[in-house]
Amino acid sequence: MGMYMHLLLLQYLVSSFMCNALAFVEEPTDKHAKSDGYCGRILRAQTQGTRRDGYNEFRLRVEGDPENYQPASIYRVTLYASSPSYFRGFTLIALKEGTEGTRDDHYAGKFQIIDEEDTQFMTNCPPAVTESTPRRRTRIQVFWTAPPSGSGCVILKASIVQKRIIYFQDEGSLTVRLCEKEAVFGETTEKPPPECCACGTAKYRVTFYGNWSEKIHPKDYPRRANHWSALIGASHSRSYVLWEYGGYASEGVKQVAELGSPVKMEEEIRQKGDEVLTVIKTKAQWPAWQPLNVRAAPSAEFSVDRTRHLMSFLSMLGPSPDWNVGLSAEDLCTKECGWVQRLDQDLIPWDAGTDNGVTYESPNKPTIPQERIRPLTSLDHPQSPFYDTEGGPITALARVLVERIARKGEQCNIVPDTVDDIVADIGQEEKEEDDTPETCIYSNWSPWSACSSASCDKGRRMRQRMLKAQLDLSVPCPHTQDFKPCMGPGCSEEEASTCMMSEWINWSPCSVSCGMGMRSRERYIKQFPEDGSICSLNTEETEKCVVNDDCYSIPCMLSPWSDWSDCSVTCGKGVRTRQRMLKSPDLGECTEELEQVERCMQPECPTDCMVSEWTEWSECNKSCGKGHTIRTRMVKLEPQFGGEPCPETVQRKKCKIRKCKRGSRASEERKRRRGGEVGGCKMRPWSSWTDCTKHCGGGIQERFMTVKKRAKNTPAQVTSCKDRKEIRACKVHPC
Repeated sequence: MGMYMHLLLLQYLVSSFMCNALAFVEEPTDKHAKSDGYCGRILRAQTQGTRRDGYNEFRLRVEGDPENYQPASIYRVTLYASSPSYFRGFTLIALKEGTEGTRDDHYAGKFQIIDEEDTQFMTNCPPAVTESTPRRRTRIQVFWTAPPSGSGCVILKASIVQKRIIYFQDEGSLTVRLCEKEAVFGETTEKPPPECCACGTAKYRVTFYGNWSEKIHPKDYPRRANHWSALIGASHSRSYVLWEYGGYASEGVKQVAELGSPVKMEEEIRQKGDEVLTVIKTKAQWPAWQPLNVRAAPSAEFSVDRTRHLMSFLSMLGPSPDWNVGLSAEDLCTKECGWVQRLDQDLIPWDAGTDNGVTYESPNKPTIPQERIRPLTSLDHPQSPFYDTEGGPITALARVLVERIARKGEQCNIVPDTVDDIVADIGQEEKEEDDTPETCIYSNWSPWSACSSASCDKGRRMRQRMLKAQLDLSVPCPHTQDFKPCMGPGCSEEEASTCMMSEWINWSPCSVSCGMGMRSRERYIKQFPEDGSICSLNTEETEKCVVNDDCYSIPCMLSPWSDWSDCSVTCGKGVRTRQRMLKSPDLGECTEELEQVERCMQPECPTDCMVSEWTEWSECNKSCGKGHTIRTRMVKLEPQFGGEPCPETVQRKKCKIRKCKRGSRASEERKRRRGGEVGGCKMRPWSSWTDCTKHCGGGIQERFMTVKKRAKNTPAQVTSCKDRKEIRACKVHPC
């Protein structure tokens, strides 16, 4: 009876508590009650309930602490308590500023549940998020999708319950105010127009600067084997998506993300046909970071046109489970019908959704079912190298610079190019027609000579090239000299007016690795003459360069590189190769490499269980009568990645030394257990059994009896007077 009254009292106290915490527990309502009315009661309860200032204990935070929201963008919202505080329940709601939450259109955006064991939507107030079960907790997280454009400012409010105290603020650490981000004219992150209206084509150079280093990202940094995979991407149309946040990784993206292999990704890109204009590729970088004066940043050039004006790429940071950086569908067409001149953007890592690892070197653990691509955050997992208890932004791992270097064809900008818009524009880059037969192999043209005239009379300049090989003697090889008109210094037309040029860009690498070669540099026109005259100053210079001048360079005529071979192994680490052919072996020995080898990675190989040799059979566990003896072997290597399981590790067989005399066996056993005199020897008692050598799958235990003192009148040669050991099997159940 006393227990029954105790339960009734407990039920009454819980009911009273839940009434006070109306913001967190749904009150019983009629099935047809309207949700907006119930939500209104929640808000009134929040403003009328028992409250306490929670500035120093609890906080509602939007990741990155933005002051504005981008319409339709997704944000991670966290509600947490500072140690040693905690909370049992909560309510989270987002309202348009100035509304009371009494109508459906008062709510802004939409919440998305991350962990159903921790959070759920309120049944009678669907816009609000609350706890799944009341229990002690220090943190919850949800996603919030910002409302569409034109929604104005939004107030995110949280109230929490701790014991009988409800915390809620109209302003302060449990309330966040976000206003819609205003569009900035010409901003590259602005949504592009439905169709690109630019004319002609534009040529770009993309340069990848990796900042992932032990100095900037010290936590768990992998000192060996850190690298960036080969960058792979394309300029493409809107109808093709290489990768995007919220989408699923293709097989090509998966192989880049997990193995660093761009082969499948390039195959997928090329299968898109006319939807792709240029495939973008750079080499892998081993190690991940080196100073720019030691290794130049990798770069590649690509083109865009009116229908294929988006640029996407990705590169894996390795080792990692499936982490990458990159750009997705970056639009290089402006709404003024021109081409973006320059894009400089920091890159944070993202997860491809194909592997569950949380550290750089986590073992392979496929994500089943596959998850969507998402950016990594500093609150993902405490073991993550990017984890931050405050949830701050991740320091950028890389930076990408996209520069326009040329335009071709007639341009149709609505707004004429400014000086800044022309900075990277080299011109039309129309190539001279080259009628050189394919059977004639020439060197590069030399730089133009000085003008033959020192006055304003017309003169000419000359350049030369060498005939390196004539593969078909019946086909003549044309001119090896070229001329163009010129005048002496101070006489050219462009010097009569102002033609503003940029500084020269750094010299390119020498064209050879040994001996004499050529290198070039470029500059561009920053401002044309005010009188409208043509600016014909050189935008490119070439000069001779020498690398290792003590070596003798022999001209080599080589075929293009073949495709990479298949990986040498079907699992684990292997190599792959590619070759090229020497076209002109008659010209002498060629020192250029004809074969290249690089590492490749396939899924981990199955590893079978390995066991040691059997031990000798143990002594019989009985001194007379029927007993048993055992032998064991140890597991040297557990099976991995689907390898063969381990065989038995304990074997047992019967043994019998001699028949026991009546009554002698029991007394002998008692002596063996207690110690005492056995076979003319005084023995110590048996020790305790040792711990089992295995937790499952069959192990062994041992115990020992040692000689205390040899009995009197016992001959020294009695061999039975010695230390004894017993062995028995244990934990034989399968693992």
